This record gives sequence, C-alpha cells and structure tokens, in this order.
Amino acid sequence: MLNHPTLEKLAAFKLTGMLKALEEQLQMREAATLSFEERLGLLVDREALERQNRQLKGRLLKARLRQAAVLEDVDWRAPRGLDKSVVLALGSCQWIAQCQNCLITGPTGVGKSWLACALGHKACREGYSVLYLRLARLWRELAVARGDGRYLKLLAGLSRTDLIILDDLGTEALGEAERHDLLEILEDRYERRSTLVTSQLPVGHWHQTIGDPTLADAILDRLVHNAHKLALKGESLRKKTKAAAGAE
Repeated sequence: MLNHPTLEKLAAFKLTGMLKALEEQLQMREAATLSFEERLGLLVDREALERQNRQLKGRLLKARLRQAAVLEDVDWRAPRGLDKSVVLALGSCQWIAQCQNCLITGPTGVGKSWLACALGHKACREGYSVLYLRLARLWRELAVARGDGRYLKLLAGLSRTDLIILDDLGTEALGEAERHDLLEILEDRYERRSTLVTSQLPVGHWHQTIGDPTLADAILDRLVHNAHKLALKGESLRKKTKAAAGAE
C-alpha cells in the first residue's frame, strides 16, 4: 500500500494527530517491530490528544481570562490566608460539577483575580466552558445590548456557560439596571451553573453595595448560600513586587 495517498486522506479528513503520528512512524525504524494493533493504537492516541488540545485552546480563547494563571503556580509562601487544602479541592472542579459558587474577597493586590483566573483555567482543562467578565465592562455591554436588541441573546449565552467569573463586585454601588441585570444572570444560573465572584468587600457588606434591600436579598440568596468562600488578606503583592524590583 502506498503511504502518500494515506497521508493525503488523513489530511483531507482533518485527522491531523494521526497524520503526524504516521509521518513519525514512517521515519522510525523501531516502528517496524510493533504489531498492527500497537501502531494503530499509537495513531488513535495521538489523534485523541490532538483533539483534546484543540478543544482546550478553543475553551481558553472563549474564556478570555484576564491573566495567564494556573494553580500549579500558586505561591503558598505569601501570607494571604490561603488554605491549600481548600484551594486544591476547588481545583478538582467538583464544585462546578455540583453547580456551586465560589466567592473570593480581600484587599486590592492580594491576588483575587489571579486566583479566579487560575481556577477558570483549571475548569477549561477539565472540559468546562468558562467566561471571565469584569463587572464594570459587563454593565456597559448589557446596557448596549438592551438598546440594540441583543439583551436576551446575551443573557442566554451567559446562562449556558458552565462557569462565569464576575470580577470586582462592589467597586461602585449598583444602580437599578445593574441590580436587575445581576439578578437575571444569577436566576438563570441558580443550581444549574456555577458563578465565581471576586470583591474587595467582605461578603457581609455586599447587601449594602447592591442597594435595594429586596433585590439584594434575592441576589445574595442565589449567590451565597451554596458558595465556597475564600477571604484573602495581607499586603498587596503588586506593591511587594514593585518594591523588590526597585531594590534591585
């Protein structure tokens, strides 16, 4: 059997993993010592890995994570109040499978957004769809969508995403439109999908920053009661890094 037509057909069928593996086998003398089943198994394994990598790349592209953070790079030495066992448990993504939420609070610069992105990255690796959203920008996008008729479509897209990360809640008090938008988002996701929220404010202060007591109760009821909470503390890591760079 001619090899070139086989390679061309693999390329035509977009079986790029099998194509690369077969090309490598044709260059390896050791491949001739393998059985047909062993060589076929290697081709199939390579194709599966290639597809997994493409799918992961696509999920990460759609996630739009603000920072290239991974849990393997967490600095456990920094005194931030991080419980390693809790973070690693969250890294299993079981909380996403169970449609639970995660709340990360703490002062500016302690790594809330970084940790949120690291958890988002791990979720992508586990096969979940993820979307990172800065709340200030989300409010503007929703306001524009409400005006041009895309509002319901945008909400529907959010409701289908396995994990959304809402970064920086409470930097400004919510207005009436923002309160209703947040309730709509959380209502669609309650016990169906997972939401991760970061904030400089302790969870106990969120009721006040949301504003309207009735809507605040409804929002927090859908967000807090089934949530894992991480309260970070300590000095700004950005300030420490800048100070260290200046000293050098």
